[in-house]
Amino acid sequence: MSFPKNFLWGGATAAHQAEGAYLEDGKGVSTCDVVHGGKGRLAEFADAKAIRANIDNPQGYFPEHEAVDFYHRYREDIALFAEMGFKVFRTSIAWSRIFPNGDDAQPNEAGLAFYDSLFDECLKHGIKPLVTLSHWEMAINLTKKYNGWESRELIPLFERYAKTVFARYKGKVKYWLTFNEINMTFHVPFLGSGMIVDDPAEKEELCYRACHNQLVASALAVKACREIDPDAKIGCMVASLVAYPYSSRPEDTWAKLELERKNYCLTDVQALGVYPAWLKKYFARNNIDLKAGADDEKILRENTVDFVAFSYYSTSAVSTDPEVAGNKGIGNIFGGIKNPGLKSSEWGWQIDPLGLRIALNFTYNRYRKPLFVVENGLGAKDVVEADGSINDDYRIEYLREHIKAMKTAVEVDGVELWGYTTWGCIDFISASTGEMSKRYGFIYVDRDDEGKGTLARSRKKSFYWYKGVIESNGEQL
Repeated sequence: MSFPKNFLWGGATAAHQAEGAYLEDGKGVSTCDVVHGGKGRLAEFADAKAIRANIDNPQGYFPEHEAVDFYHRYREDIALFAEMGFKVFRTSIAWSRIFPNGDDAQPNEAGLAFYDSLFDECLKHGIKPLVTLSHWEMAINLTKKYNGWESRELIPLFERYAKTVFARYKGKVKYWLTFNEINMTFHVPFLGSGMIVDDPAEKEELCYRACHNQLVASALAVKACREIDPDAKIGCMVASLVAYPYSSRPEDTWAKLELERKNYCLTDVQALGVYPAWLKKYFARNNIDLKAGADDEKILRENTVDFVAFSYYSTSAVSTDPEVAGNKGIGNIFGGIKNPGLKSSEWGWQIDPLGLRIALNFTYNRYRKPLFVVENGLGAKDVVEADGSINDDYRIEYLREHIKAMKTAVEVDGVELWGYTTWGCIDFISASTGEMSKRYGFIYVDRDDEGKGTLARSRKKSFYWYKGVIESNGEQL
C-alpha cells in the first residue's frame, strides 16, 4: 500500500487571494488589501516609505480587492472541488472579517456567518475544511497602532480571535493551522507579520521579535484549541527550503546547514517546544532582545503542535564562492543560486520533484510528527483554445512527478503523511506579484492582470486528471 485509504486529497486557497469583497459585510481593511498597487508591483520589495505610501494613500489597481470573488461564488467553486473528489479544502479565515480593526470589543457577526456557510457547504459535499488562522493577513489598524507583530499587544488579540473561531466552528473544522509560512517574516516582514521596518540595521532583531510573539500566540492558540475542541488537530506551517551545496567544498555544505537551520528554527519551537541551542547562542552573541514574557518558555514548551504542514515549490543551491553566488534565481521570494541541473518555470522557480521527497524525509526525521503538504503547484500562463479547452499538460507533468516523489516518501521511506492540498485549486491573485496570469488552478477564472473578464469558471485538462488521481488514491497518475 502507498497512500493510506483515508489520505486527504484536495486543494488550497487563501482568503485574501480568492475572496474579494474586501470591505463587504463589515470587513476591515487588511494588510493584504494595500500590498499590490499594480500588476507585478509588491510594495514589500521596495522600502518602508513605499509601504507607508500604500497604506496612507493607496494608488493604482489593487487586484485582491475583488480577487476572483470567491466570497460570492464559493458554492459554485466548492461544487467543482467536489466534482474532482476533494476530501479536504484548505482555506484561511480573514482575521479582519472577524475583528475588522483587530482589537474590536466584539466580533463581526456577518464575518462569522460567512465562514459558517462556507464550512457548511464543504461538509455538505463531504469535504473537510483545513483552516489557517492567519495567512499573511491582519487589520491594517494593527500595523498603524502597534507595528504588527513587533508588539506583544497582538498576542492576546490573536488568542481572543482564535478562541472565537474555535468555539464558533467546533465540530465543523477538524484541522487547523496557526500561521501560514511563519518563517517568511525573515524575508518579507510586512507580508509575514504586518511590520514596517524603517531602519534596515534593526531588521534582524525586529524580525526575531515579531516571530517570537507569533510563536507565543501560536502556542496559546494550540492550548485554546485543545480546551475548546479536543477532537480537532492543530498544526504549524513552514515554507520548506531544500538547498543543495553548489560544490563539494565543505564551506558550501556548512552554508547549506546554516540556511536550513534558520529556515526551520521557528518550526523547531512550534513542534519541539524550545529554541535550538545554536539560536540561543546567536541571540546572546548579537544582543538580540526578544522582549520575551516571564511565562513564554513554559507556554512554548507545553503547547506543541499535533502535526507539521509545509509548502513546497522549488529548491535552490548555496555557495560561498563570490563568482557563483551572484547567479541568483528569479521569481522566488527566497532567491537562492540557480541550480544548472534543473529546469525552471516561467517565473524562474526551479522544478525539482526529488526535492519534495527530500523535504518530506528531512521534516519527518526532524520532528517525528505527522506531516501535511499544504501547498505545491506550478504557476504558469494558460492559453484558452478556440474551443474553450485549456491543455495544461505542463501542470499535470509537474504535479504527477511531485506526487510520485511524495508516494515514494510514504511507501519506501515510511513518512507519515496525512494529506496533500495543491496550490491553488482555482486560479486567483498571486501573492508575490499581484498577477492573475500566474495561474496555478485546475479551474480557469476569466480574469486578466488589469481586472478585466467575466470571472466565469471553466475546467482545465488538469481538472479531469486530478479527479482520476483522487479516485485512484494516487495510483492513476
